[in-house]
Amino acid sequence: MTQLLDDVIKKITQLPDAEQDALAALLIDELEDEQRWDESFAKSQDKLAAMSAKVDEDVRAGRVTDIGIDEL
Repeated sequence: MTQLLDDVIKKITQLPDAEQDALAALLIDELEDEQRWDESFAKSQDKLAAMSAKVDEDVRAGRVTDIGIDEL
């Protein structure tokens, strides 16, 4: 465990039980959300590669115009 995490845990243990539970729930939700994102991103690599190839082809074929933000 890192020193920073150890320090945070020490501070959390000084809080009332309800606050400890609330923080624990937030951390669990965040960790689970991050895991879902990682899994989703890993599963989409083929789609992302296909989209990238399509963009590259559109650029080569002249179907894409490079404009600045002021020209939108």
